[in-house]
Amino acid sequence: MNEHSDPTPRDDVAPGDESGEYDVASGIRGYLIGFALATLLTVVSFYIARSTLVWQPSIPIALTVLAIAQMGVHLVFFLHLTSGPDNLNNALALAFGLLIVMLLVFGSLWIMTHLSHRTMPMEQMMQMQR
Repeated sequence: MNEHSDPTPRDDVAPGDESGEYDVASGIRGYLIGFALATLLTVVSFYIARSTLVWQPSIPIALTVLAIAQMGVHLVFFLHLTSGPDNLNNALALAFGLLIVMLLVFGSLWIMTHLSHRTMPMEQMMQMQR
């Protein structure tokens, strides 16, 4: 079999995917690329937050986009989450974890807001103690 008929050549591998033969140098290179990208995104975020390069009201949107990009870098380069068929369980576990975190955060906010509306104002509580 020649190299052109191979359906998955070695160079056609996602950044977080592990190829058949594992090379330590390529693994370290992947981690260093991820580290460099994450560091670059962090530095750009701090620069955008402190500069006048971006229109002032759009800074939260720019920081959100950079944060999502950094999450993508972490998922691909450090957690090795790719779109391969063998990573389906990892993607489902990540989605389930995100669901649980969202339920906890939004449920807690909902409960605190409801309690805040149901709590008696401080002035009335002070009058009741007199």
